[in-house]
Amino acid sequence: MRLPVLTAATLLAVATAATAADAPRRKSGLWEITNAMGGMHPMTHTIQQCVDEKTDKLMEQTGQRESERHCSKNEIRREGGKVISDSVCKFDKTTATTHAEFSGDFGGNYRGDIRTSYNPPMHGMKDMQMSITAKWLGPCRPGQKPGEIVMPGGMKINPQDYQQRAK
Repeated sequence: MRLPVLTAATLLAVATAATAADAPRRKSGLWEITNAMGGMHPMTHTIQQCVDEKTDKLMEQTGQRESERHCSKNEIRREGGKVISDSVCKFDKTTATTHAEFSGDFGGNYRGDIRTSYNPPMHGMKDMQMSITAKWLGPCRPGQKPGEIVMPGGMKINPQDYQQRAK
């Protein structure tokens, strides 16, 4: 259970950057997203997500809300062809400091390189590095809802469903 907390802490810090207002929008359709995490618990997993403008906007709003709740710093800027995010967020008694750089055209592919340090260490982890690579596969599959994520092993989840339950 602690690894999802660590991952969530890092992903929260970059969620707004990946969908920031000045970042290029992802093309609607099916995306394959691979997360490779280094550090104490190295792992790689690939998901597929059906994306549309509405679900990306919802993700952006959720990231902004959570950032306002947890982060004392959340700066996003463009430098050349990159979107850069620097954040400082507090989770329980740990402060997560994250630097993320995203590049790509977001119409067919993008890449994110994320480095986070935890002070004090979170569940024994001082630092974490994550790389995200994403590529557009084409239209969403028949019957697949926007926002739906197909996890390794075939399990399907839809973040929109969780947000509606939380209301």
